[in-house]
Amino acid sequence: MNKPASDVRVALLRRLATAICLLLVTVAGAQAEQTFSFDSTPGKLPKTVVPLSYAIELTPDFTSLALPGIETVDIEVREATAQLTLNAVNTTFTEVTIDDGAQRAEVSTDAAAQTATLTFAKPLAVGRHRLRIAFTAQINKFGTGLFSVDYPTPSGIKRLISSKLEPADARRIFPCWDEPSFKASFALTVVIPRNLLAVGNMPIASEEPVAGDLKKVAFAPTPNMSSYLFVLTVGELERVTADAGGVTVGVVTTAGKSGQGRFALDSAVKLLGYYNDYFGVKYPLPKLDLIAVPGGFGGAMENWGGITFFESRLLFDPATNAETARRGIFAIIAHEMAHMWFGDLVTMAWWDNLWLNEGFASWMATKASEQFYPQWQSWLNGYGAKQFAMTLDARRTSHPVQQPIADHSEAVTAFDAITYNKGQALIRMLETYLGEQAFRDGIRKYMAAHAYSNSTTADLWQALESAGGKPITGIAASFTEQDGVPLVVAETTCDGAMQRLTLRQDRFVIAPANDPSLPAHSWQIPIAVGPAHGKPFDEILLKGSADIAAGTCGDAIKVNLGDVGYYRVEYGLKNRAALLNAFPQMQVIDRLNVVTDSWALVQAGRAEPPSYLALLDALDAGDHRAVWDQVISTFATLNRLSHDRSARPVIQAYARAKLRPVFDRIGWDGRSGDDDTALLRASLISTLGDLGDAAVVAEAKRRFAAFLDDPSSLPTTLRDAVTHVVGITADRATYDRLLALARNSTATNERLRYYFAAASARDVELARATLALTLTSELPDTIVSGMISTVASAGEQPQLAWDFVRANFDTLLARQGPNFRDQFVPNFMTNFTDEAHAAELAAFAPSQSTSGGRVMVARSIQAIAISADLAARVLPAADAWIRAHKP
Repeated sequence: MNKPASDVRVALLRRLATAICLLLVTVAGAQAEQTFSFDSTPGKLPKTVVPLSYAIELTPDFTSLALPGIETVDIEVREATAQLTLNAVNTTFTEVTIDDGAQRAEVSTDAAAQTATLTFAKPLAVGRHRLRIAFTAQINKFGTGLFSVDYPTPSGIKRLISSKLEPADARRIFPCWDEPSFKASFALTVVIPRNLLAVGNMPIASEEPVAGDLKKVAFAPTPNMSSYLFVLTVGELERVTADAGGVTVGVVTTAGKSGQGRFALDSAVKLLGYYNDYFGVKYPLPKLDLIAVPGGFGGAMENWGGITFFESRLLFDPATNAETARRGIFAIIAHEMAHMWFGDLVTMAWWDNLWLNEGFASWMATKASEQFYPQWQSWLNGYGAKQFAMTLDARRTSHPVQQPIADHSEAVTAFDAITYNKGQALIRMLETYLGEQAFRDGIRKYMAAHAYSNSTTADLWQALESAGGKPITGIAASFTEQDGVPLVVAETTCDGAMQRLTLRQDRFVIAPANDPSLPAHSWQIPIAVGPAHGKPFDEILLKGSADIAAGTCGDAIKVNLGDVGYYRVEYGLKNRAALLNAFPQMQVIDRLNVVTDSWALVQAGRAEPPSYLALLDALDAGDHRAVWDQVISTFATLNRLSHDRSARPVIQAYARAKLRPVFDRIGWDGRSGDDDTALLRASLISTLGDLGDAAVVAEAKRRFAAFLDDPSSLPTTLRDAVTHVVGITADRATYDRLLALARNSTATNERLRYYFAAASARDVELARATLALTLTSELPDTIVSGMISTVASAGEQPQLAWDFVRANFDTLLARQGPNFRDQFVPNFMTNFTDEAHAAELAAFAPSQSTSGGRVMVARSIQAIAISADLAARVLPAADAWIRAHKP
């Protein structure tokens, strides 16, 4: 019997909820972390055979995108076996032999497991052997494995190839043991056209002409490293270099753009010296290249000796970049270079410890920014990273920082804000608890002990405890081995003239009202508490509850002074009132902490919306950018949730009324340069445009028109914001002009600016035109999914975009690769806030086809439910309060 559609939806959602609960039980039951042992390290490949070194020759065909190759792998057979299993994807095996042709292997492949099994007639004896494989792989059109990028130049479209292999895509280039614990040396040779430059992990050892117009380029062998750190980029490239203590540091760009790499080169040189000193182990390779790739993927990848970057994340052109762009460029370089130690020199044993790579690189990048550019106030202005992690970590679908990872598809899901941002916040909290010097001593011991090898979290805790003289394993484990966010409930009472503060723990949870309760957790939490505008009391390690003296009755007491701790705070009524009275005297970071926790308590249903809205009245229009950024973020959330709802006009009017005085204070024009005011100005223009501020929209259009006649009339600091406002309000003529600007530019950041502004158009016919454009060859494949998402979010056409994705799914999947199915579709669906779309996602079979896809679907269904619950609770209450208090 067929079930009604509503019953099917309910059944699907119940099954997913059950699956999530089972996943949580599995995680909660995981055993405590052990120190590194190769044999006990998780993974899919047998450990009976291990690679020692690879010699790989590749002959990429830039036209057909075929990738023929021959590799010789020296292996160690640890147990006699007639079968070798290694990784390979979309690879044709031509011939496989062992020990100079002593035996030939039969090859069978498993596409789902992404493995190839080599079977020999006679078992291989224990000891060393040499494996030779002739094969043909393929160069992809999407940014995974070895991929091609077609990019515009003044002389026409050019093509280069580059690689992106994390977490497990070296197997798409050559057959290999593609798990991080199988470290080996890689010696690469490539046969390419003579007019091209090839860049790899190591310097070029030799280069010689071969038949036709080709040349053979051989690179020096790498030290032992994991396969995902292999890199190859080939194209019409140029390189500028500098010496940094005997290491050649280079910036590699497409022809004509090397001058835009000067800031990146200078930054890399200073960072290399800083990191050499901090880690106590010098960078061990003879060269380090930063490679600007004009497509393929949108971020950066820490390949050892050859870091690849999406071009706009690395290059700085004062003609097209705002001065403030230097912050992002420096931060991403600092992050990726920190990986040369955390990730490359010392590598997590398996993807369950990915946070050892990403959390530390994120922390180190901010620490380096504070070191060289303290005026940027990177911890303060980067507060949003921790807030985002805490929002995700408060959900049922969160996961521990150290999480079980079953396979390569689940490894992809680990690259999230819990791994990066919670990891970063935890490291900062532990550094503060131990002290900077003791913490650094521990990091140096860890690096020295595990160089060129693998490690686990337990190895790190051992090194830090040994150096710091304080027990931290219990503290750290309570944050890394279980999911969730601590809530510290703080209440003051008076005993005569004296005041006491009671602290107790709870679990901070954001969930729909009808969700079952999550299991209770307990943490060991370093607490900084003291007067709202004074020094903290003695250090507190909160293991359950505490009761301490807290000054004179009525004093405002602030918990989490400095906002270094990873926890939320809920104050009793008396102390909250005292804090609001002391609000102007607090440090900026403490005001910001109170504002962010106040909104978080509303999200969790522990406070009513009026409590947060009333707090906004205590803010001064001249407060710090970081404070107003939090308010802007909240207004953006309310604006999104109220789409197509009756409360939207009231909420938009209120948001405009709160933000206009801030904008009017700083105005449209200010001194040029890199400062927080410029960043706040741009953010306010974009937000007020989104909120329908007629004066801001009109002025943005006027300035854009003037820019078309005289580009120098619009400062680079305003171009993104002004173009965005013009985009969302575009008519056909304006839309066509934006596309023309994108098509006529060869600067990646400019092209993105105009394409995404066009995709923001709220006119439905223009939205359809943008969606159609994503099926053509005009757009870089890198931005196709982003363009579709922009139509749904900024363009406010989610249903139109979803219908388009479903109708063209096979075509888009072929162009975008498996991440489109496993990552993009679930994330895209969080544009919706209703059960029907959650059920559609649950029933969307392609995204349920891998374990990683199922994880992402579960997370997105929970996010949709939370948005629906928040809209139902918060919008009516906010609407009523605004009408009563701000007519």
